[in-house]
Amino acid sequence: MKFTKAIVRTPCKSFINGLTTAGLGKPDYGLALKQHKRYIETLEMCGLEVTIIEPDENFPDSVFVEDTAILIPECAIITNPGAESRKAETIRIKTVLKGFYSNIEQISSPGTLDGGDVMMAGAHFFIGISERTNIEGADQLIKILKNYGYSGSTVSLNDVLHLKSGVAYLENNYLVATDEFAGKEEFKKYNILKVKDEESYAANCVWINDFVLVAKGFPTTKELIEYAGYKTLELDVSEFRKLDGGLSCLSLRF
Repeated sequence: MKFTKAIVRTPCKSFINGLTTAGLGKPDYGLALKQHKRYIETLEMCGLEVTIIEPDENFPDSVFVEDTAILIPECAIITNPGAESRKAETIRIKTVLKGFYSNIEQISSPGTLDGGDVMMAGAHFFIGISERTNIEGADQLIKILKNYGYSGSTVSLNDVLHLKSGVAYLENNYLVATDEFAGKEEFKKYNILKVKDEESYAANCVWINDFVLVAKGFPTTKELIEYAGYKTLELDVSEFRKLDGGLSCLSLRF
């Protein structure tokens, strides 16, 4: 597939107080803005037209826009984020997506779903069952996807916040995966690029139009992906890592 557009949201000043389990200290807001700007420039370099949503101080985590929607050619699916403080982020996202989609679906309570738990691999979607995404939310998503000719299945998580914290689909039947996912039965048909434990953060990488965005500072993973035949683009996302965020979290790509 080919992506042509992306949506991002500028970090707000309250971003430094966002949800986190990382234990890496508070983000540097000024540095986060610089890293976000470079991220946007890189998306544009990959051929994407980027829509930038204004910051909102009411939602410290709203820069992680991926969690608010699942986008397929046929429709936009608005999620119902698992963290209570993030649920209303979807209101602004839905308004923006109406400019791109005439058909919009929605996950509703008691179902919860974070976009970071949803990995598209061709016409199939893997959905991680996590603290943020429950079975009801996953079942709603699978039902919607089936209506448009796609399939979906669930994956259990143990050690990561979101599914895509530990596994990424790079097209051409390749998966980048941490140890938690490399041996899973549901991924046995894929060529696995296994990430070392000490570089597990780098598993959250992003394929965009023949490039793979990788986090800076993880040379073994970068080389592994390049050896498989991909062109990599390295980005420093240190300030977003402090809030459990990664490269995929920062955009909606479609």
